[in-house]
Amino acid sequence: MATPDPQQLQRAIDGFDRLYGLELLALSDTEVRGRVQVRDELKQPAGLLHGGVYASIAEALASLATYVTVAAHGDVAMGLSNSTSFLRPVTEGSVEALARRKHRGRTTWVWDVEFTDALGRACALTRMTIAVRPAPGGEASADGAQTAAG
Repeated sequence: MATPDPQQLQRAIDGFDRLYGLELLALSDTEVRGRVQVRDELKQPAGLLHGGVYASIAEALASLATYVTVAAHGDVAMGLSNSTSFLRPVTEGSVEALARRKHRGRTTWVWDVEFTDALGRACALTRMTIAVRPAPGGEASADGAQTAAG
Protein backbone atom coordinates (compact mmCIF):
# COMPACT_ATOMS: atom_id res chain seq x y z
CA MET A 1 0.00 0.00 0.00
CA ALA A 2 1.29 3.47 -0.87
CA THR A 3 1.92 5.78 2.07
CA PRO A 4 -0.56 8.69 2.06
CA ASP A 5 0.82 12.22 2.29
CA PRO A 6 -0.25 14.53 5.18
CA GLN A 7 -2.97 16.23 3.10
CA GLN A 8 -4.50 12.90 2.11
CA LEU A 9 -4.45 11.80 5.74
CA GLN A 10 -6.28 14.91 6.92
CA ARG A 11 -8.93 14.59 4.19
CA ALA A 12 -9.79 11.19 5.68
CA ILE A 13 -10.88 12.89 8.92
CA ASP A 14 -14.52 13.95 8.88
CA GLY A 15 -17.57 14.33 11.10
CA PHE A 16 -17.13 13.65 14.81
CA ASP A 17 -13.40 12.92 14.46
CA ARG A 18 -12.87 16.39 13.00
CA LEU A 19 -15.03 17.89 15.79
CA TYR A 20 -12.76 16.68 18.60
CA GLY A 21 -9.64 17.50 16.57
CA LEU A 22 -8.14 14.19 15.46
CA GLU A 23 -4.99 14.64 13.39
CA LEU A 24 -3.68 11.63 11.45
CA LEU A 25 0.10 11.36 11.46
CA ALA A 26 0.73 8.05 9.64
CA LEU A 27 -1.38 5.27 8.17
CA SER A 28 -0.82 1.73 6.91
CA ASP A 29 -2.73 -1.53 7.22
CA THR A 30 -0.56 -2.57 10.19
CA GLU A 31 0.02 0.72 12.07
CA VAL A 32 -1.64 4.09 12.35
CA ARG A 33 -0.74 7.14 14.43
CA GLY A 34 -2.83 10.11 15.43
CA ARG A 35 -2.85 13.04 17.81
CA VAL A 36 -5.36 15.29 19.56
CA GLN A 37 -4.62 18.62 21.21
CA VAL A 38 -6.17 18.82 24.68
CA ARG A 39 -8.77 21.61 24.95
CA ASP A 40 -11.15 22.55 27.75
CA GLU A 41 -14.10 21.21 25.72
CA LEU A 42 -12.52 17.73 25.78
CA LYS A 43 -12.04 17.54 29.55
CA GLN A 44 -14.28 15.96 32.14
CA PRO A 45 -15.31 18.01 35.24
CA ALA A 46 -12.13 17.08 37.17
CA GLY A 47 -10.00 18.66 34.42
CA LEU A 48 -8.73 15.41 32.83
CA LEU A 49 -9.03 14.48 29.19
CA HIS A 50 -12.38 12.69 28.91
CA GLY A 51 -12.22 8.91 28.50
CA GLY A 52 -14.54 9.13 25.52
CA VAL A 53 -11.85 10.98 23.61
CA TYR A 54 -9.50 8.00 23.99
CA ALA A 55 -12.24 5.62 22.86
CA SER A 56 -13.04 7.84 19.88
CA ILE A 57 -9.41 8.08 18.80
CA ALA A 58 -8.92 4.31 19.08
CA GLU A 59 -12.03 3.53 17.06
CA ALA A 60 -11.27 6.09 14.38
CA LEU A 61 -7.67 4.95 13.88
CA ALA A 62 -8.42 1.22 13.85
CA SER A 63 -11.53 1.59 11.66
CA LEU A 64 -9.77 3.77 9.12
CA ALA A 65 -6.66 1.59 8.91
CA THR A 66 -8.81 -1.52 8.47
CA TYR A 67 -11.02 0.17 5.89
CA VAL A 68 -8.17 1.22 3.61
CA THR A 69 -7.46 -2.47 3.06
CA VAL A 70 -10.92 -4.04 3.02
CA ALA A 71 -12.63 -1.40 0.82
CA ALA A 72 -10.97 -2.85 -2.29
CA HIS A 73 -12.97 -6.05 -1.64
CA GLY A 74 -16.28 -4.19 -1.28
CA ASP A 75 -16.26 -4.25 2.53
CA VAL A 76 -16.63 -1.63 5.26
CA ALA A 77 -15.04 -1.47 8.71
CA MET A 78 -16.75 -0.47 11.96
CA GLY A 79 -16.08 -0.68 15.66
CA LEU A 80 -17.27 -3.86 17.38
CA SER A 81 -15.57 -3.67 20.78
CA ASN A 82 -13.56 -0.97 22.57
CA SER A 83 -11.91 -1.50 25.98
CA THR A 84 -9.65 1.15 27.48
CA SER A 85 -7.48 1.10 30.61
CA PHE A 86 -6.32 4.47 31.92
CA LEU A 87 -2.77 4.71 33.29
CA ARG A 88 -1.98 8.41 33.71
CA PRO A 89 -4.21 11.48 33.43
CA VAL A 90 -3.69 14.03 30.68
CA THR A 91 -4.68 17.61 31.56
CA GLU A 92 -2.87 19.68 28.92
CA GLY A 93 -0.75 19.49 25.79
CA SER A 94 -1.65 16.64 23.49
CA VAL A 95 -2.30 12.94 23.48
CA GLU A 96 -0.77 10.76 20.78
CA ALA A 97 -2.00 7.32 19.79
CA LEU A 98 -0.20 4.46 18.07
CA ALA A 99 -2.45 1.64 16.90
CA ARG A 100 -0.87 -1.67 15.92
CA ARG A 101 -2.75 -4.48 14.22
CA LYS A 102 -2.67 -7.73 16.19
CA HIS A 103 -5.07 -9.86 14.12
CA ARG A 104 -6.32 -9.71 10.55
CA GLY A 105 -9.26 -12.04 10.06
CA ARG A 106 -11.95 -12.36 7.44
CA THR A 107 -14.67 -10.72 9.58
CA THR A 108 -12.73 -9.07 12.43
CA TRP A 109 -9.46 -7.23 12.90
CA VAL A 110 -7.98 -6.58 16.37
CA TRP A 111 -5.83 -3.55 17.23
CA ASP A 112 -3.91 -2.47 20.33
CA VAL A 113 -3.73 1.29 20.78
CA GLU A 114 -1.10 2.89 23.03
CA PHE A 115 -1.66 6.48 24.16
CA THR A 116 1.12 8.79 25.33
CA ASP A 117 1.19 12.37 26.57
CA ALA A 118 3.31 15.19 25.15
CA LEU A 119 6.26 13.93 27.23
CA GLY A 120 6.01 10.41 25.80
CA ARG A 121 4.61 8.86 29.01
CA ALA A 122 2.11 6.01 28.74
CA CYS A 123 -1.42 7.29 29.50
CA ALA A 124 -3.87 4.64 28.32
CA LEU A 125 -4.16 1.33 26.47
CA THR A 126 -7.08 0.27 24.26
CA ARG A 127 -7.94 -3.08 22.70
CA MET A 128 -10.11 -2.36 19.66
CA THR A 129 -11.97 -4.97 17.62
CA ILE A 130 -13.17 -3.94 14.18
CA ALA A 131 -15.95 -5.73 12.31
CA VAL A 132 -15.47 -6.22 8.57
CA ARG A 133 -18.76 -6.50 6.69
CA PRO A 134 -19.97 -6.22 3.10
CA ALA A 135 -20.76 -2.64 2.16
CA PRO A 136 -24.48 -1.90 1.83
CA GLY A 137 -25.44 -2.60 -1.77
CA GLY A 138 -22.34 -4.78 -2.21
CA GLU A 139 -19.95 -1.94 -3.05
CA ALA A 140 -17.55 0.07 -0.97
CA SER A 141 -18.28 3.76 -0.60
CA ALA A 142 -16.33 6.12 -2.86
CA ASP A 143 -15.75 8.29 0.23
CA GLY A 144 -13.86 6.00 2.60
CA ALA A 145 -13.55 8.55 5.38
CA GLN A 146 -17.25 8.58 6.21
CA THR A 147 -17.64 4.83 6.01
CA ALA A 148 -14.47 4.03 7.89
CA ALA A 149 -14.43 6.02 11.10
CA GLY A 150 -17.21 4.88 13.29
